[in-house]
Amino acid sequence: MHQAGKWFMQKDHLPVKVNKLTSIKTQLPYSFYSLPFCKPDTIVDSAENLGEVLRGDRIENSPYVFEMRVPQMCQIVCKISVGEKEGKVLKEKIEDEYRVNMILDNLPLVVPIQRVDQEGAYFYQHGFHVGAKGQYSGSKDEKYFIHNHLSFTVKYHRDAQRDVSRIVAFEVKPYSVKHEYGQWNDKKTHLTTCDPNAKRIITSSDSPLEVEAGKDIVFTYDVDFKESDIKWASRWDSYLLMTDDQIHWFSIVNSLMIVLFLSGMVAMIMLRTLYRDISKYNQLETQEEAQEETGWKLVHGDVFRPPANSDWLCVYVGTGVQFFGMMLVTMVFAVLGFLSPSNRGGLMTAMLLLWVFMGLLAGYSSSRLYKLFKGSEWKNIALRTAFTFPGSVFTVFFFLNILIWGQKSSGAVPFTTMFALVLLWFGISVPLVFVGSYLGFKKPAIEDPVKTNKIPRQVPEQAWYMNSIFSILIGGILPFGAVFIELFFILTSIWLHQFYYIFGFLFLVFLILIVTCAEISIVLCYFQLCSEDYLWWWRSYLTSGSSALYLFLYATFYFYTKLEITKFVSAILYFGYMLIASYAFFALTGTIGFYACLMFTRLIYSSVKIE
Repeated sequence: MHQAGKWFMQKDHLPVKVNKLTSIKTQLPYSFYSLPFCKPDTIVDSAENLGEVLRGDRIENSPYVFEMRVPQMCQIVCKISVGEKEGKVLKEKIEDEYRVNMILDNLPLVVPIQRVDQEGAYFYQHGFHVGAKGQYSGSKDEKYFIHNHLSFTVKYHRDAQRDVSRIVAFEVKPYSVKHEYGQWNDKKTHLTTCDPNAKRIITSSDSPLEVEAGKDIVFTYDVDFKESDIKWASRWDSYLLMTDDQIHWFSIVNSLMIVLFLSGMVAMIMLRTLYRDISKYNQLETQEEAQEETGWKLVHGDVFRPPANSDWLCVYVGTGVQFFGMMLVTMVFAVLGFLSPSNRGGLMTAMLLLWVFMGLLAGYSSSRLYKLFKGSEWKNIALRTAFTFPGSVFTVFFFLNILIWGQKSSGAVPFTTMFALVLLWFGISVPLVFVGSYLGFKKPAIEDPVKTNKIPRQVPEQAWYMNSIFSILIGGILPFGAVFIELFFILTSIWLHQFYYIFGFLFLVFLILIVTCAEISIVLCYFQLCSEDYLWWWRSYLTSGSSALYLFLYATFYFYTKLEITKFVSAILYFGYMLIASYAFFALTGTIGFYACLMFTRLIYSSVKIE
């Protein structure tokens, strides 16, 4: 929950914390002190939750300490001499466009950048660049310049009666300055380039500081305090400035069109099957008329015959239910505002824990289905449900983690956290899957509405457009079409390091996704049964599940058009995580389609009297 903001008196200490260095070019975070920056006397790690560790956040204290409402000019932090090694590291990080992230009173540091289109409007870039590349005038050589002077602005909202204030913004303008001084005397050194008494203040990078081995870097900062009328409660708004709400409404209207079209088709099918066909069918007197019954009724003796590989179907349905439960509860929490961006890592932690506890539902639904298929080995199914999906995801994750670790990035999940994840999985998730399976298997089996014949009937030759692969691929287009605009924003927030917080829109899109998956599966399932093809179990799952294929293709397209990733490791990371996401999306959408078809077939066959 939002804790009320901290009130600061004048001259109160304001410690600045540093977070990871991030780059949208490499996607590999590094800890702040992996670069030759000024260090405090002792470096202290701030407590982190599971989600923060998984995201690679490393929050530590820094040598920057302000006093509330006490402006300071030209403060020296320290002087660092750059050797070959440090120079190389700095140049690499500047080349990869790394940014430094800092935090004051839980607010991330931003650089306000003037918008081209509107006068006086800014957008905020998270963190400031370590440095910049450039040339001296008249020279062609690319040089690397470091941002060694930081001009901070802290905005506060003041309570006039009590003369205390709360921090509502933390901004910086970074400059590169070649400082000049006479005698070096640690922090008391007199800088000629930055002297408040002589009214020499730094407002540009006109004489920048080049990163060279064997040279010194003097780190300095100014801090200014400005009173602001932003209320404490709305201090996050500038961070979350939505580019445009219109496009989300456009996306939702677009998706609703798809939904209306499909709903119309489903309604037509329901009316035809349940009303006209059945009333006619149940009034048949003569044998001849009975011969002309529509296709779907001819297969009534085979439609509930268990499919091939029915145990795997149970496992995947269980996984999908687990995922569905997790998404639904996470979104409800997010819409109610429990997972605001000020709560770093909260979203990830919540999703992990929910996934673990939803194991109960996974076991229950997979064993219920297994019993419908007349299975008896429920422990076997429970075991597969508990290990198939998490096992494959964990393998990919472990492999990616070794790659990140090889790059010495702080994004590598430490061994202790890995151990905690395995513990959550084996200690809580697996037992819950077994408990769920046991409960599901104890309940009486679901009765089929019609009897299944002893001998399977032959499936007639199908038209090319009823071919299973063709109809499965067609089925995935609509669910993907319903979500893909929102998907763009989600990908941008993950890979371009922006905040995603429009959970209201996301929840609407999620509901639309559920309806679309259900309806497309029902429509295609009905066409399939009408052409006397009763092998619908797997097909209903794959029809809506194939949208995951389009998701992965879209992620590939996004990679080439929007991201500037050049490193091989970073590309593997991207595709590894996208593969996991697509796999999860497959289980989710497939399960929705499957349950919709199961309910649909049970409904239409239960209303037919079969002699």
